[in-house]
Amino acid sequence: MKEIVNYHRFYALLGRLYTTDRDETKAMLVSSFTDGRTTHLHEMTRKEYDALCTSLEERTGWKEQLKKKRSLCLKLMQKAGVDTSDWERVNDFCRSPRIAGKVFAQLGLKDLDALQVKLRAIERKGGLKSPSPSLPRREGAEEQQCTITLYGLDGNYGKNENDVN
Repeated sequence: MKEIVNYHRFYALLGRLYTTDRDETKAMLVSSFTDGRTTHLHEMTRKEYDALCTSLEERTGWKEQLKKKRSLCLKLMQKAGVDTSDWERVNDFCRSPRIAGKVFAQLGLKDLDALQVKLRAIERKGGLKSPSPSLPRREGAEEQQCTITLYGLDGNYGKNENDVN
C-alpha cells in the first residue's frame, strides 16, 4: 500500500466541520478510526485514512455538492457547445488557462463555481464560436448575390421554356 504523504484531503474536510478546537477534533477522529491505537495522522494506515476521509465527506455533504456542481457545469458546457459525451474534449476545454487551467476531474468546489460563472458568460454571448474556416473580406469589396438555377427538378430536364412537345 502507498504511504500517505499529503493530508490535504483530511484537513480540507476538517475545515468544513463546525468545531471550536480543531486539534482536539482531529485527535478524536483519528483515534476513533484506529480503534484508539493513535491520535496522529502519520501513524494511520492507508485503509484507516481513506475510511476516515470518506466518512468526513459524507458527514459534510462535500461529495454531494461536488456531484451537483459537476453536473451543472457539464450541462452549461453542453449549452455552450462543448461535446460532453467525449471526456477528452471536456478536459481540453477545461485545460485552457482562460477557462480553468486543469482537467475537469481536478476541479474543486471553488473551481466549479468559477467555471459556472464563465460558462454562463459564454452562454450569454452566444456560445462558443465554431472553428469554421472563413475567407477574409477584401476592403471595399461589395457583396454579390449569386442565383443558382436547378434544372430537372420539375421533370423538364433538358427542355427549354420555348421548346414545344
